[in-house]
Order: sequence, then structure tokens, then C-alpha cells
Amino acid sequence: MYEVRADMLATITLRVNGRSRRIAVEPRTLLSDALRSECGLTGTHVGCEHGVCGSCTVLVDGVAVRSCLLLAVAVEGCEITTIEGLSQHSAFPALYRAFTEHHALQCGFCTPGIVATAMAEVIGKQVDEAQITQLLSGHLCRCTGYIGIKEALHELAERSEP
Repeated sequence: MYEVRADMLATITLRVNGRSRRIAVEPRTLLSDALRSECGLTGTHVGCEHGVCGSCTVLVDGVAVRSCLLLAVAVEGCEITTIEGLSQHSAFPALYRAFTEHHALQCGFCTPGIVATAMAEVIGKQVDEAQITQLLSGHLCRCTGYIGIKEALHELAERSEP
């Protein structure tokens, strides 16, 4: 354990995408900022910084969370997976193909967060229309109207094993 004062840096070790990263951050540094600035992982996008838009969603110990709402010091010892790590997952090619075929991507700003949520909540699970709508309610997309995203997630859910 370390002493943390507001006027000093905390040296922490984050396990990100299967790799340990030792970084020094202010105790108030958000996980989203630590990932982007200290780890160089810019695939995690920051939109509203209030947890509403979902663009900063990453996996922490396999659970989809808003990285703009978590302090980096709070997730020391947890396994953090960003879009860069998700792209190496065995299910990613199917997800990428479904998103491409259903035109679920436009500008791509919201996509990393939606992909993280899909990996945690759709891949390998059976989900219905209501569950997909609920999952997407935490993601703001200004380009697609959600129709293509929903179609892609339905396809992935149909491929999933119970």
C-alpha cells in the first residue's frame, strides 16, 4: 500500500491488455486519462466525462465499465482490457465482420465502447431484443441510428452458444 496525498504522484501498476504497466499519476487521475496519456492507448475515447455517452467503456476484470468514472488508483491489480486488447480476442473477427456487414460503424467514435460492451455482454451469451436495447441505452451514437448496431449484435447473439 502507498501513502496518497493530493499534492503527490502515486506510482501504480496497471495490468492492461495482459501487460503490466507501472505509471505515476496524480491520485485524482481518471482511468480514461491514464490509459490515453500514460499508457498511449488512444482507442479509449473520451466524450462526455460523465459516464453517459459510453465511448470510454473498457473491461475491468471482464466487466464493461466507464473509464471516465474510475480513478486509475482504484483499479490497481485489476485486469483492464481496452479496444486494443479486444482486437486480439478470438471473437473479434466475427464482431468486426458483423459490424461491417450491417454498417454498424460510421465515424467510429462510439465504436470502441460499444465493442467493449458487446464483448462483455453479447459474445458467448444469448440476448434478446430488449437486452440489446438496454445494453445500447448506455451508448450515444450520433451517426448510425442504432439499427445497424442492433442488427450486428443480434447476429452475434445468434452465433453465441448458450
